[in-house]
Amino acid sequence: MNAEVRRAAEILKRGGLVAFPTETVYGLGADASDAAAMARLYAVKRRPADHPVIVHCADAQTAFEWAREVPEAARKLAAKFWPGPLTLILKRSPRAADFVTGGQDTVGLRVPRHPVAQALLKAFGGGVAAPSANRFGRISPTTAEHVRADLDGDVDLVLEGGASEIGIESTIVDLSGTRAVLLRPGAIGRAALEAALGARILEKGAAFAASPRHSGGLERHYAPRTPARLVAPHALDQEIGLSGARVAVLAFSRPDARVAIWRRMPRDPRAYARKLYATLRVLDDSGCEAILVERPPQTPEWIAVNDRLRRACEAA
Repeated sequence: MNAEVRRAAEILKRGGLVAFPTETVYGLGADASDAAAMARLYAVKRRPADHPVIVHCADAQTAFEWAREVPEAARKLAAKFWPGPLTLILKRSPRAADFVTGGQDTVGLRVPRHPVAQALLKAFGGGVAAPSANRFGRISPTTAEHVRADLDGDVDLVLEGGASEIGIESTIVDLSGTRAVLLRPGAIGRAALEAALGARILEKGAAFAASPRHSGGLERHYAPRTPARLVAPHALDQEIGLSGARVAVLAFSRPDARVAIWRRMPRDPRAYARKLYATLRVLDDSGCEAILVERPPQTPEWIAVNDRLRRACEAA
């Protein structure tokens, strides 16, 4: 363990805020058992008080201490995917206070695999609440530089850990009811989850409108400041032609000479996810008046990317 990680753990123990890398995005960490630290976290994030945060722990045993019920399904998924980009929603134990759960009877739990996150959580020894290290609703950070650009001066320490390997937030599965429900898609897909469980996972929808509130659950989220629109591939050329504004474009195709800023994206969904937020930030900072995003394929392997784009953009 290096000195910077030890310093970060001490800051958390004193009620401070530490931004740290995970394999998904950078998190803004606070002691999940400290009401004052959590109040500061919410204030810095500008996060609504009823919007829950995810508790991060070094291992499954520590994480499950925050739950009063740990069904067999949770143990199966933890054994398969922890440490990793999976959050489980379980019935909360008394340890998980209202200021963590948003007043709900459930708590989100995760064991990240990034080595810096693991070192910090082991040094701290308890649960660290860690929503993304940015202002609420904006583009999640995937580098330490992104964190400093968003929260400089409001965080006691930013731990370096390179660019996030996955680039979008964790998969969230609700196991607090009688059936497993996929609340937020991520790098771990539905098929992999079902294979680990040996059972079907339901998707959040009208039948599960009463599912717990969860991170990233709002319809508008992960959004740039610049107005962004999601455009069908066949309509992109027309949209560019009709736009009188100075536009930036995120697309699979080659650059168009009419466009001021163009970023070509990979056709592999994992590579696309890894670059998505960093690229959106570049376009957001370009001074353009609008961002056009070419809609990715509507196939299962693109579900997580499409979920983030749908929340970040308005459909054209």
